[in-house]
Parts: sequence; C-alpha cells; structure tokens
Amino acid sequence: MISIPPLRVHWDLDDDPNGNVWHIAEHGITKDEVEEVLMEPECVDVSRSSGRRIAIGEAAGGRVLLVVFEDIDECTVYPVTAYEIEG
Repeated sequence: MISIPPLRVHWDLDDDPNGNVWHIAEHGITKDEVEEVLMEPECVDVSRSSGRRIAIGEAAGGRVLLVVFEDIDECTVYPVTAYEIEG
C-alpha cells in the first residue's frame, strides 16, 4: 500500500455548484470515500490525459475509486474529481 502522508484535503464549500464537492457528488461519490482512498491508496500515478496525480483504492463500502487530485503543498491536496472503476 502506498501512502500520501501527512495529508489534509481541501474541499470547496458544499453549496458551490462549481466546486469539487459537487463535481464528485455528480459521480455518486462522497467526500468520506475520497478521503479514504487518498489516505490509503493502493496505487498513486499520473493521469496520461490531464497530467494530474491520481490515487486508486478501495473505499470502506467496497467500491474501487479513482481520485484525480492536485498537490497544493507538501501536505495538502485538492481532489478535482473521482469516479468508480467498474469491473
């Protein structure tokens, strides 16, 4: 297991329709699930399409998620989007 320690996750306001909370929720994923994957990812890599970092891991509910994120500083990340990996 690969970690991204220590980690703080920056979330936009819940009521911001242009923010990361809404964008992730559009994919049926919660902030808690994203944080679970970011805290204990199975894999961390770089997206070929966006050049952003990605974390892949299993949330507590058993779903495997891919989280696209940006580093704000050495201990803070900004989740851009997340979605469930089917299959």
